Amino acid sequence: MNGTLARRMADIAPFHVMALLAHARDLEMAGRSIIHMEIGEPDFPTAEPVIAAGQRALAEGRTRYTAAAGLPELRQAISDHYRERYQVEIPARRILVTPGASGALQLATAVLVNPGNRVLLADPGYPCNRHFVRLVEGEAAGIPVGPETGYQLTAHLVEQYWDERTVAVLLASPANPTGTVISPEELAALVATVEARGGRVIMDEIYHGLVYGAALQTALAYSDQTFVVNSFSKYYGMTGWRLGWLVAPDDAVDAVEKLAQNLFLAASTPAQYAALAAFTPEAQAIFEARRREFQARRDFLLPALRALGFSIPVTPDGAFYLYADCRRFTDNSYDFALRLLDEAGVAMTPGIDFGHHQPNQHVRFAYTNAIPQLAEGVERLRRALQG
Repeated sequence: MNGTLARRMADIAPFHVMALLAHARDLEMAGRSIIHMEIGEPDFPTAEPVIAAGQRALAEGRTRYTAAAGLPELRQAISDHYRERYQVEIPARRILVTPGASGALQLATAVLVNPGNRVLLADPGYPCNRHFVRLVEGEAAGIPVGPETGYQLTAHLVEQYWDERTVAVLLASPANPTGTVISPEELAALVATVEARGGRVIMDEIYHGLVYGAALQTALAYSDQTFVVNSFSKYYGMTGWRLGWLVAPDDAVDAVEKLAQNLFLAASTPAQYAALAAFTPEAQAIFEARRREFQARRDFLLPALRALGFSIPVTPDGAFYLYADCRRFTDNSYDFALRLLDEAGVAMTPGIDFGHHQPNQHVRFAYTNAIPQLAEGVERLRRALQG
């Protein structure tokens, strides 16, 4: 590596799926039809009430910086959301609006992790989580998880892997890439186990709202020492607006706000005004209709992929992903994904994007397309795999 680049860059991997996406775009430019099941972005446009609120903000000249912690009205709206949905009281001062959930994750890891500290997280998991830890010179310790624990960490696993350098555990429910959730009982046990060892929980609740069984409880119900990350991208469908939030423990708020001032000053002002409309009854009705559509897509695609020979031992209860064991077909998930893109015109994400535990035996399908497109994708896969 060029000696002018920081050593950390060798440990921060690119998204391998982006190379597949670029190839898919090239195929489309050449006239091929591609069914996209690789990117974790809802296919629905931003809801009209949100767009209208953003347009009003622009028309009224609401384009100047906000405070680093965000618009007071939006922070209060998020606080009200926790009270109404979860019956949990979170003072607005503990809520900081961020440039996407990525901004919130960066703040949480930076205020908690010293060089050499360890953060435990599930493997497979969202790759940026471990890269944020590496960015602040920490060690992301991936714990292998499988269907026996719903691809989630447990209190027992945390006890097993905790050592004197461990300072935090990063959890995600619903999780990317598996779509699985942590039960309320296990989440309470996880929080208690971490805090008994003097550590902190960083809780990724980015896909809260997109759940298809019992409604989830926020980790904030179990402890006021937990850092909770959420986003307007998934349930609220505001991906390109780049807006999220972080709920910080009271003793960390000043530190987090100071860091936010230095890292990105503030989140987008028009996006924050637009997000105020996400909590209106009109917008909530749209989001709930879309959630039901995602459930219908899951209920179509899950049995269809199993019938093709993919093993999906755990039915996901949230998000919009299916994490499929493809070992019946391959021992190299990237080559497998590339071959099916070329031969079948179906794009998926190889498991090598999600960690080190059996990555070549898995691929991720995102059901972020309408059912007719998913059905066409399944038929193309059937012909490629069984023909």
